[in-house]
Amino acid sequence: MMWSNFLMQEEDRRRGASGRARGQHKSGLSPEQEGKIKLVLLLTSVGATLAVLAVGTEFWVELNTFKANGSVVCDAAHLGLWKMCTKRLWQADVPVDRETCGPAELPGEANCTYFKFFTTGENAHIFQRTTKKEVNLAAAVIAVLSLAVMVLGCLCVIMVLSKGAEFLLRVGAVCFGLSGLLLLVSLEVFRHSVQALLQRVGPEPPAAPALTYEYSWSLGCGMGAGLVLMLAGICFLSLTLPSWPWSSLCPKQGHRAT
Repeated sequence: MMWSNFLMQEEDRRRGASGRARGQHKSGLSPEQEGKIKLVLLLTSVGATLAVLAVGTEFWVELNTFKANGSVVCDAAHLGLWKMCTKRLWQADVPVDRETCGPAELPGEANCTYFKFFTTGENAHIFQRTTKKEVNLAAAVIAVLSLAVMVLGCLCVIMVLSKGAEFLLRVGAVCFGLSGLLLLVSLEVFRHSVQALLQRVGPEPPAAPALTYEYSWSLGCGMGAGLVLMLAGICFLSLTLPSWPWSSLCPKQGHRAT
């Protein structure tokens, strides 16, 4: 009886050892590698959150008229990739040391509309100025493409962690780097669209008011997201490099024989 119990325990131990060996072979990742990948994935989630927040909000740029207009109200606007909001603010609410109307976050009468060039192909008109729809469309398409590539990179890293497909880690690194680069390109294209908007003054009356502009927090989120995603791509790519070049440059100090 004792001998049979011993054999059964030994058989169970062998089965457990073989199962662990198959699991390690399936994952192909050491606990240290898996921890590093999860740490970089956490960094990537920060960049992804900032990217979605930037693309989904409309506080990319604020357009402000001047307060000295002989009225108790003044006009401001803020716009992003998809829509614009014009606001009529009370000058009493505007900071005294500010020459222009704003900031746009102040309470006031707001009118928000989505850009029509996504549906009917018409340009938008803001303060007797006309948008250049080709540039605005290019900025929006590049931003959406950036999000799509970012999602593809996330899927690659998830497959690495769940299925042990280590070759996908390099693909994910390229996707994150490309996503960050595309997002920064979208910001630059949007900047050109703002410059084009300020220059496209309509000839019809009333005369276009003088405007100033300032970039707002949504654009800052986009810039931060682009840099974080590119940094995450570099980190993922460094995890795919072999360790022997670095170990040869920094050899470990062993115990010297006495």
